[in-house]
Amino acid sequence: MRTDQKLRPTATIVFESMFGNTRRVAEAIAAGMGDRVAVVLSSVADVPTQSPSDLLVVGAPTHAHSLSRPESRAEAARWARDSGSRLTLEGEGAATGVRELLEVDLAARLGYVAYDTRVDMPKIFTGSAATTIAKRLRKMGLSELAGSKSFLVDKDSRLLAGELERAEQWGNELADVVVVLHDAERQES
Repeated sequence: MRTDQKLRPTATIVFESMFGNTRRVAEAIAAGMGDRVAVVLSSVADVPTQSPSDLLVVGAPTHAHSLSRPESRAEAARWARDSGSRLTLEGEGAATGVRELLEVDLAARLGYVAYDTRVDMPKIFTGSAATTIAKRLRKMGLSELAGSKSFLVDKDSRLLAGELERAEQWGNELADVVVVLHDAERQES
């Protein structure tokens, strides 16, 4: 590994995705971080066991006002199999989700951010998986580095126009924050 790569801050982006939207948002966030942050992108089923990153980014689709449950994931799989549905289920329909991931202690040297995908309606009607993610990570003692974000889908579960660009811009903003904090921490040590 090159020396300058060791000096870059690191981020782990963990996502749960049923129809690809939350994964695509994760990819856009990673792209926004560019080469300033070394990013590991991982589905919730394949979370890396390496030492903690500087930044932990966790994203999930909003199911029934919060994080998915085994029952809501099964319902999403049935919905995707419906002959009238144009949705494609990612992977095998995810036997596990972010809800289960948050039952074990997670770590990040500098802190975390949370995001979700949810239907384009007022949050009071849809709820937010990101709110639940943030609450659980705070209970683990992690620091929130930036406010949670929601990326919106239409009633047919397709990302709205401009959402991937907004996610990439957020990734750029997160990189700004983590680079400053990482550099300050390195100067102190």
